Amino acid sequence: MTNRPTNVTTGKVRLSYANLFKPYTRPGSTQEPKFSTTILLPKADVFTKQRIDAAVQAAIDEGVGSKWGGVRPPQLHIPIHDGDGVRPSDGMPYGDECKGHWVFTASSNRQQAVVDINVNPIIDQSEVYSGMYARVNVNFFPYNSNGRKGVGCGLGPVQKIADGEPLGGGITAEQAFGTPVPQQQYAPPTQPTPLQYQTPQTPITQQQQPQQQQHPQQQQVQYDPITGAPINGGVMGI
Repeated sequence: MTNRPTNVTTGKVRLSYANLFKPYTRPGSTQEPKFSTTILLPKADVFTKQRIDAAVQAAIDEGVGSKWGGVRPPQLHIPIHDGDGVRPSDGMPYGDECKGHWVFTASSNRQQAVVDINVNPIIDQSEVYSGMYARVNVNFFPYNSNGRKGVGCGLGPVQKIADGEPLGGGITAEQAFGTPVPQQQYAPPTQPTPLQYQTPQTPITQQQQPQQQQHPQQQQVQYDPITGAPINGGVMGI
């Protein structure tokens, strides 16, 4: 732990707009891209808020002596904002995720370490996202840039401590596909047994029955026992 009065390691906070592996700047902005994240500090964490207030005051005292000519400016830009209020940039209310939180953004020109609960570096970038819970080391500093005077917030190492619902409009796989079905209860749909086609048998009607060829009944020929000649319908012996 550092003993610098301007440096604070937060308690459990939630990250929003987390750009910890790739520098980012708003479209159309002329500012240099930076590694950054917006930090949502629960108002219930009074201990962390008191340490942040003390660090901001230490940065102001430093600025009076090194940045602002020995005089505290009457209007100082302070990076800590009330999530139950409105954004200073456009006067619009903060999102629902900011309700009940103090909101501030920390940034750095250099990529900072991102570690897990065991302080091992996180290699899989998909494990770090807006909506997760973390502890963040930040450092407050005075600035005087283009006539604007205030206190900035520098980003230090980040430690992921818990998953959370992703921010940014995405949905989880459970929301998309429903509750998973236990494997033992799932059976793939059976394929219907293919029907075997049989040629329909047309009943044979009496008219369709083949007609047997009618042969005229042949008359039995009789022979005269005396002469041996055919009788041909005559009388025997004549």
